[in-house]
Amino acid sequence: MTLKIVSLFPDVLGTYGDHGNARILAHLLHLAGRSYELIAVGINDPVPADGDLYLLGGGEDGPQALAARRLAEGSPLHRVVERDRPILAICAGYQLLGRSFVAEGTTLPGLGLLPVESVRGSARMVGEVLLTPFVPIGQSLMTGFENHGGQTILDSDAQPLGRVYRGVGNGGDGYDGIVHGSIIGSYLHGPILARNPGLAQWLLARIGVEAHELSHHHWALHEERVHASEGALWSRQHGA
Repeated sequence: MTLKIVSLFPDVLGTYGDHGNARILAHLLHLAGRSYELIAVGINDPVPADGDLYLLGGGEDGPQALAARRLAEGSPLHRVVERDRPILAICAGYQLLGRSFVAEGTTLPGLGLLPVESVRGSARMVGEVLLTPFVPIGQSLMTGFENHGGQTILDSDAQPLGRVYRGVGNGGDGYDGIVHGSIIGSYLHGPILARNPGLAQWLLARIGVEAHELSHHHWALHEERVHASEGALWSRQHGA
């Protein structure tokens, strides 16, 4: 069976290189000896509802609003969720899956797939993020780079992706992201799957791909960024 990895709107939600997540998954599928098709869906293309794993990236306000309108047409991601297929949504993609988000000063309706609302933060959040994930991904720490002006507020019973030790994440609750059914949302760029190969393996396991033993090469970026973030955090805490 050929697995379909669907990258949604990289032409407008690709500002921070999040399409790289698709390339990481393709590489791991190759290592696992699995047949796959990598589908990049442009903003004017029909959105397939029969994919196996979906990816949404980050972008500016205008493209985010446009992407939300396109995904509201025919509700393709609602059918994806009904099939329990994984969706990884980053930054702008994460926000637009919630009930509402702010773009260009206006509160807009989201897709309502996540129990969250996104509002405009008091200051832009930019920098390295270090967090402890709440999902069993085979690594005790996750790293990424955030660059967002929005703050995402989770419902009280929602499950965050992880607890933040450096950086901001969702914007004030001490956590980043969300894990909700088949959806993972996060503010982490980097791209997130290049920095956190354990998360990539975990996502592939959700679609029946056995985790492949990764070499030190695959973990090198993760280890380098963890060490850099921990060193910077220690220096800040001790006034160095």
